[in-house]
Amino acid sequence: MSKKDLLTLEDFPLHSFDKLRYADTDRQGHVNNANFSTFLETGRVEFLYNAELPLLAEQLSFVVAAMDISFIREVKWPGQVEIGTALRRIGNSSITVYQQIFQHGKCVASAETVIVQVDNTTGKAQKLSEAAKSTMQQWLLS
Repeated sequence: MSKKDLLTLEDFPLHSFDKLRYADTDRQGHVNNANFSTFLETGRVEFLYNAELPLLAEQLSFVVAAMDISFIREVKWPGQVEIGTALRRIGNSSITVYQQIFQHGKCVASAETVIVQVDNTTGKAQKLSEAAKSTMQQWLLS
């Protein structure tokens, strides 16, 4: 996705945030790019493991199979970042999540992550339930 194709935070059905810590910074005074995956995780976990909208049956988990992050701008401490999260695709056993991270209303990174539902015992992919697919429909990017 090019810069001209980036969305605003309001375009996303799911919003979350993370507080920036001084310990997040690198030698140049920027938030270290390794922290971006943690910010993205905050946005994903809030909907994947939401007790009010359960998606998983017992003995199943979600695992990250692939992640592609594009770094667009530097993030500076102090403050916070906002995370916009949406689904691009709902498959049989996997979902594709699209996210953007914002600071001061400007997009600083975008990411696409493929997440697979797996059986905790075998580690093999397991089909998403129809109920989970139905719940996730509300988070598809329009």
